[in-house]
Amino acid sequence: MVGGSTRERPARERLLKAAAEMFYANGMSATGIDAITERAGVARKSLYNNFASKDALVLAYIQARHQEWLELYERRAAQASGPREAVLAVFDAYIDHAGAAYVHGFRGCGLLNAAAELPAGAPGRTAVREHKEEVESILTTALAEILDAGRAAELAEQLSFVLEGAVARAGLEGTPERLVHARKIASSLLDRAVEGA
Repeated sequence: MVGGSTRERPARERLLKAAAEMFYANGMSATGIDAITERAGVARKSLYNNFASKDALVLAYIQARHQEWLELYERRAAQASGPREAVLAVFDAYIDHAGAAYVHGFRGCGLLNAAAELPAGAPGRTAVREHKEEVESILTTALAEILDAGRAAELAEQLSFVLEGAVARAGLEGTPERLVHARKIASSLLDRAVEGA
């Protein structure tokens, strides 16, 4: 294993990894602190030395999922040869995310799954909303290079809706197929928008 064995990694990293696997596979409410610490191979006290509460661990999990997606997008965007491909890179990042190895298979967007378990006003729900807004902003920025600002914002919103619908269906079906189809829809919408510009 690169970076040493599991036991050699810092407790915070092991706790986050264990929480991410278990929250995604089983849900946050169904995953107790004892199960997380056991999977991470750390004492319960170690969890509270790194996170003030389970809520703090949940928020850290959501922030880590956001960063994970951004890294997937940045890798895809680095290969994009222009703004059109940068838009499609958003879809590619979601396809990559869906294709990752999960303990119990792909269950949709981990951030939306998390938000569904949190009460209105919870910091985690705010973090999920900010992630979705950032994805739409990435789309808007890329589209603004080929369309006027108003049309770019409008199409970014439409593409966000296509993406969210596709990720929800992909999660229900357990495969990235709907996301692949959503990418084709996005490509077609892009072509039509550019032709009409």
